[in-house]
Amino acid sequence: MAPLPEAPTIEVTHARPERQRVVELPFTEGMTALDAVEASGLVEEFALDPATLAIGVHGRRVDGSRLLSAGDRVEIYRPLAVDPREARRRSVQQQNPDSRRGRVRRG
Repeated sequence: MAPLPEAPTIEVTHARPERQRVVELPFTEGMTALDAVEASGLVEEFALDPATLAIGVHGRRVDGSRLLSAGDRVEIYRPLAVDPREARRRSVQQQNPDSRRGRVRRG
């Protein structure tokens, strides 16, 4: 007898520095990214603010109304502690206080 085909699924994931959680859910036609996030229970588990959620599918940021396909991976992103461009500017300033916008003045 041939094995039964597996039902299609999607994954919802969220990571913190101290732990990561991946929840596998059954895929249903018409499911949106926000539907998947709500069904995962991760908003409650991590005490996330639903009003400020940033989500993506396979590493690309998307709107909550994006329709999913079987096998999609929905990611709930953490807010950035510092804008990466600002962090880069600060790093350059610390390395060379005389630099401006990453360029060193020459005599």
